[in-house]
Amino acid sequence: MGHHGDMAREALLDAAEELFALHGVDAVSNRKIAEHVGTHNHSAVAYHFGNRDKLIHALLERHLQSMEGRRAELIADLPADADLRSVIACRILPWVEQLAEMPQPSWRARFLYQVRTVPSVSEVLASSFESSNNFDDLLLRMREGLREIPPTILRARAGVLGHMALGICADFEAQLQAGTQQGSWTSVGYFLIDAGAGMLAAPVTHSGDFLSPQSMPSLI
Repeated sequence: MGHHGDMAREALLDAAEELFALHGVDAVSNRKIAEHVGTHNHSAVAYHFGNRDKLIHALLERHLQSMEGRRAELIADLPADADLRSVIACRILPWVEQLAEMPQPSWRARFLYQVRTVPSVSEVLASSFESSNNFDDLLLRMREGLREIPPTILRARAGVLGHMALGICADFEAQLQAGTQQGSWTSVGYFLIDAGAGMLAAPVTHSGDFLSPQSMPSLI
């Protein structure tokens, strides 16, 4: 029964990720998710996850542990005098490597892109990443080489980098499914590393006083 329950739970996660990626989080009901896996039990999501927020939380955390493990390895290998590109690579490469390893078609990047744009799940999103210390650790490493950039602006730029990376990866994932892509996930990753380094290190020409002290943490 335990194995059967685990399989049913994974099937619901697969269905939810696909439907959310294609149609948006608020456009997909729990009933549609259940029907997509071929069950007539329309309360399957409630049975396996308790409620919708917990389903989304499970989706957000689904591959987080393995990605954070890979990121921790890269961070541990960073030299004390690592340059900005190397630090950013620790943020980008584990995410891109994970996307490259997923069965095709994959929906992960598009699902996360949808989640980032839906206010109704913002609290679920924030709570899912409270336990990750790598984001703040890497920000500290970035600041070592960017002391002239005010911390609020640097954190906000890191958030922009997360948005940009998700959008580009979501587009590339869709191109893979359509068979129209050029290049590889590796080329996407290094493009993002180069672009991120340029954006984070760009000169500050205004105070940026519209920014809040904390920006949304990055998903990647």
